[in-house]
Amino acid sequence: MTGNLTIRIEKSLCAISPASWSRLSGTSKSSSSETPYNPFLSHAFLSALEESSSATAKTGWLGHHLLLEDDKGTLIGAVPGYLKSHSQGEYVFDHGWADAFERAGGRYYPKLQCTVPFTPASGPRLLVCEGYDRDSTELTLAAGLQEVTRQLGISSAHVTFVAEDQVAAFEEADYLHRTDKQFHFINEGYENHDAFLETLASRKRKALKKERRSALENGISIDWLTGKDLTEDIWDQFFEFYMDTGGRKWGRPYLTRKFYSLIGERMPEDILLVMAKREGKYVAGAINFIGGDALYGRHWGCVEDHPFLHFEVCYHQAIDFALAKGLKRVEAGAQGEHKLARGYLPVTTHSMHYIAHAGLRRAIADYLEHEREDVEQMTEYLAEHSPFRKGERQQEQD
Repeated sequence: MTGNLTIRIEKSLCAISPASWSRLSGTSKSSSSETPYNPFLSHAFLSALEESSSATAKTGWLGHHLLLEDDKGTLIGAVPGYLKSHSQGEYVFDHGWADAFERAGGRYYPKLQCTVPFTPASGPRLLVCEGYDRDSTELTLAAGLQEVTRQLGISSAHVTFVAEDQVAAFEEADYLHRTDKQFHFINEGYENHDAFLETLASRKRKALKKERRSALENGISIDWLTGKDLTEDIWDQFFEFYMDTGGRKWGRPYLTRKFYSLIGERMPEDILLVMAKREGKYVAGAINFIGGDALYGRHWGCVEDHPFLHFEVCYHQAIDFALAKGLKRVEAGAQGEHKLARGYLPVTTHSMHYIAHAGLRRAIADYLEHEREDVEQMTEYLAEHSPFRKGERQQEQD
């Protein structure tokens, strides 16, 4: 209890009305908030993960959404969260922390993971209803996560892929700060893809043009599918790609077939499928989500291997779409230094961690201090080796 505010845990997003959730910053297209619409925080996306059995207790993602309500029961703040029995599907790796703590006799799992399952995309994690004081409400939510962690008697709370402007709130609440890097394309107002290529060094520009031509050899064409284009037949084909590639990459893909039907029904205008066709049949595709100011590339799959097709479908076509729609950036997901040569620059990502055990906290704090230095040095090094012409290179976004 904080004043006349109450914090409680709700285990299913489906128990929260879409209207109440949409008033939280970043979750509604119609919002007047300065926070751009983030499709992954929408009620449609998060509830689809639960209803499709993709993120449930059985898969190790038991909903533990923190809700902040006033004395009338009105939702004024929230943090999407999950009680985790493992560290899979998070993209911020703490397996070493878990192993060390358990070798020392501790119990690392379950832990509280505050994020969007299977989605390495930064965004608000402390969601505040419009009309309420943002700074104080964010601090209340950050402190509330700590209190929930203590009351549950669990090892830790991890808030991953935190929007940069919320890092300060967590630091004020004494969370540990972890950084990493991703690669994003930044739209500097290019008229089209050719205008973007003109900013690259000549050798890099020629290489990418050749790569794009090579990707479409063998009679391959590209379609953009969104909205009413997303039929059940299309989802069947894309799911085949996802299962084939995901099965080889992860062993067991995270998302179920039902998940795609649900998002196709609930948020079709927020989805872009980039599909590659050969001889009248789709042979590869990538799924992207359309935010208020960004295109978010998620995963891809294929049933035929063609040179450079992955780069064309996932990176070049995403840039084309972002430029056509006036989006500020393309976020291409986790890892991948190969994205640098294709105009995606290193960007710092942030995660915040509350560790209940004092000894484990001290050890992790020391580790993170050195890790942040390493990440900063590597990000600077990669930015210096971008494909942009000297003097016209985009600035690193950190």
